[in-house]
Amino acid sequence: MELIERDRPTPAADEALVEVEYAGLCGSDAGIYEFESAFERMELPNVIGHEYCGTVVDVGDDVTEFAHGDRVVERPIRGCGECYQCRIGEENVCQNAVITGVDHDGAYEQYIAVPESALHPVPDDVKSEHAAVVEPTSIAARAVIENSEVGPGDRVLVEGPGPIGQLTAQVARAQGGDVVVSGVGQDTEYRLPLARELGFETVTVGEEMAAKRDEVTDGVGYDVVFDTTGHPSGLTTAVDEVRKGGQIVLVGQTGETTMPYSPLVRSEIDLQCSYASMYEDFERSLRMLRSGAVDAQTFTDDRFSLLDADEAFEAFVNGETVKPVFDVSELYE
Repeated sequence: MELIERDRPTPAADEALVEVEYAGLCGSDAGIYEFESAFERMELPNVIGHEYCGTVVDVGDDVTEFAHGDRVVERPIRGCGECYQCRIGEENVCQNAVITGVDHDGAYEQYIAVPESALHPVPDDVKSEHAAVVEPTSIAARAVIENSEVGPGDRVLVEGPGPIGQLTAQVARAQGGDVVVSGVGQDTEYRLPLARELGFETVTVGEEMAAKRDEVTDGVGYDVVFDTTGHPSGLTTAVDEVRKGGQIVLVGQTGETTMPYSPLVRSEIDLQCSYASMYEDFERSLRMLRSGAVDAQTFTDDRFSLLDADEAFEAFVNGETVKPVFDVSELYE
């Protein structure tokens, strides 16, 4: 990673030019940093970053919904609008989707030109540094509200205290769930303590898991388990923790894992996947940030700078932070 000088983009007729204020570090950004195999399609060099808030400073001739001075966030998975999934309202799984910061330049720079259709307005009473986490919050909102069965009194386990896990836990609590967050040994220094600061019971993967499950669920098992780990062990552990007739929601991208599936069938366990988010998920996320149901102030970490981005990325990879949010204005002061 390196900082370079670039020309200011000129927005196309259907685009707005956004001056970026704050941008977050996502697990996928860390995946790009380590250049995992999922990102081999990228055409380098590329500006990364897709979680951000900024202000419109210019608009193309055909833009009608946004004007100079509007604060916005971007829905970074852009559907083609033409495939079957887009036509039936499933733009998040568009056959031809492109992703900001992966397939085209992202938000770790002063200006980004964005199609009007991908922008979402930010209410005046949501701080810009908090609005920068609307996008990951929307992923959690979709996982919990659209794709899970969590309701009042349900006993919920969130596997993985990373950014999506911490947000999923908060959204599940807002839906009435009694939530426990689990993590591995690496998470005991920062991420599990953060979950406790956010008000959740926590457990470390290993021998403690069974005892915590019995304590919380009277030995029955969790009603809903969210796997946000992105690790092959997440699904197999979820099967051990969920009750018969319960639900597992896969949010993290686990990769390859091997396990017997007959026990899931015999226990009638609902295995549900959840990917990305859409317009309504962003709306719900902004409302939860405004109400405080999602505590962005505690969740975000402002210790890091894009002027020394490696420090933030290394800390993230090592589990020493959850959600760095960069003040992008440092790049152009």
